[in-house]
Amino acid sequence: MPKSDLTERLNVVARSPFELYFEGEATALSATNRIGDFDILPGHADFFSMLEPGEIIVTPTEGEPVKIDTKSGIITVRDNQVLLFVNM
Repeated sequence: MPKSDLTERLNVVARSPFELYFEGEATALSATNRIGDFDILPGHADFFSMLEPGEIIVTPTEGEPVKIDTKSGIITVRDNQVLLFVNM
């Protein structure tokens, strides 16, 4: 398994059917699924999960963390591309 390059970034899109919460580069993302809290960092393995109600925190490469309150959702991760569909 190749090592993650610390200069890598996540490309994150977080949206609901009627709102775009975040779109851009990030260094990390935190959320909660049925198992518990988890973090997504650059180089994360391919991943798919349903989200539990709670707060998603996106840490952008610039600026303050973005906090998204969610009642439900799904997340997919592949090749540093993170797609979040929440509050559906």
